[in-house]
Amino acid sequence: MPTSFQSSHDAAPVLSVQGVGKTYAAPVLADISLPLYAGEVLALTGENGAGKSTLSKIVGGLVTATDGSMTLAGVPYAPASRTEAEALGVRMVMQELNLLPTLTIAENLFLNRLPRRGLPGRIDRAKLRDDARRAMAQVGLDAMDPDTLVGELGIGHQQMVEIARNLIGDCRVLILDEPTAMLTAREVDLLFGQIAQLKARGVAMAYISHRLEELQRIAERAAVLRDGRLVHIGPMQDLTSERLVTLMVGREIGEQIDLGERRIGGVALKVEHMTRGHAVRDVSFEVKAGEIFGISGLIGAGRTELLRLIFGADRADAGTVSLAQNGGPLVPAKLGSPVDAVQQGIALITEDRKGEGLLLPQPIAANVSLGNLGAVSKRGVIDSRREAALAQKMIDAMRIRTAGPAQAVAELSGGNQQKVVIGRWLARDCNVLLFDEPTRGIDVGARFDIYMLLGALAREGRALVVVSSDLRELMAICDRIGVMSAGRMTGVFERGAWSQDALLAAAFAGYASAEQMTEAGAAPAENLMEQ
Repeated sequence: MPTSFQSSHDAAPVLSVQGVGKTYAAPVLADISLPLYAGEVLALTGENGAGKSTLSKIVGGLVTATDGSMTLAGVPYAPASRTEAEALGVRMVMQELNLLPTLTIAENLFLNRLPRRGLPGRIDRAKLRDDARRAMAQVGLDAMDPDTLVGELGIGHQQMVEIARNLIGDCRVLILDEPTAMLTAREVDLLFGQIAQLKARGVAMAYISHRLEELQRIAERAAVLRDGRLVHIGPMQDLTSERLVTLMVGREIGEQIDLGERRIGGVALKVEHMTRGHAVRDVSFEVKAGEIFGISGLIGAGRTELLRLIFGADRADAGTVSLAQNGGPLVPAKLGSPVDAVQQGIALITEDRKGEGLLLPQPIAANVSLGNLGAVSKRGVIDSRREAALAQKMIDAMRIRTAGPAQAVAELSGGNQQKVVIGRWLARDCNVLLFDEPTRGIDVGARFDIYMLLGALAREGRALVVVSSDLRELMAICDRIGVMSAGRMTGVFERGAWSQDALLAAAFAGYASAEQMTEAGAAPAENLMEQ
């Protein structure tokens, strides 16, 4: 039963959820009851698969509850669609971005309310740009051109556009599902400033995040879900980080990350002078067998673009990639496409798992077999039994919460979807694994599972490259960390020789003077590679 909590609010809740449940192949939510009050932030947290996103989608009109009921301002509330929920003042910023990449930022912001003038159907472009600039300024995008196509933006900037879209117009209830997963510290501060203004306006908010320090910073109350049930609701100030984690996972998790003993071998991957326009400029580094090499940097620093060049997903203007097979000498690799990269033992776990990593309507079995058709087919025809067996093996190895290999990936939580992407590559003999934000949007428990997996892969002698926006994560799991700034790798830090301040200084170095880089204590990357 949930911990009892007596609210200090005299007024009735803006939104009341009563006994809500949802069943797919199996129950994912059961008997959820909680209130949302005006001018208050409720932290909604729990492990991946606990039911947070499902509950949010029910409130936001994207999913229909199997059981229970809701009221909005005392009136029965059962939206049949997201559009209907938004018309009633219930907005939701989802992990899955609701943007059209072929339209501009301005058009996406005001898609359902484009300003008109003159002849029917004619858009007032000047007013649209002015309105868009005001909305963009609220989230720190005032320096961007509102006529930029959304498809040309990185994931972080797309997230800010999605947030700005939901701050426009009348809003009584706002649900924020992992809104800061791809934001910089400055953008997070801007978002929290907007949340403070919304609280002052009396907006009721539910804030989903795995970043406990954020929850403690902005939330008045916390509701914790575990295995589809509400296990606690109470004042945020009464919860320590340790207590909150214990409630989420049902057990205590230590802060130390022991990835086990590893033998660092010879160089397995060497990247030299990699260049593509201004996005990636003359980047060189190397990774040894059994090593975890981290790449840090600000949004737009060129981290994802660098991994895509190594994987052959984009064509480089200059630069080479060399690989060592089975401990042998380095040999230049021909990487004209991702197919070439996979054939030569390189795997990429993309940051955009929904857009580039998964077939969401398809079952887990089909998604796992995508990169392993040779192992699940006979004479060119997929053997469903082999496919299901391979998927079950990955489900067991990755501890994926699912009803089985036949369950659609779209029905899984974000963390379990990420495990499916990673599991696809476990069956292949890839010596080099490129991880782009592998724990983005993943809860504490699942995050530790992924860390343990990274350690196991490194112990097998594979070379790992991990891009992450979480400095503490990189400092906990990496042997070395390279820092990208304005397209360049401004420094490579050895374990024991880095600090958070030095890594942050290196991240800003490409936008400042070379003298600041020297003061940060980081050796130039090319010098470290020569040592």
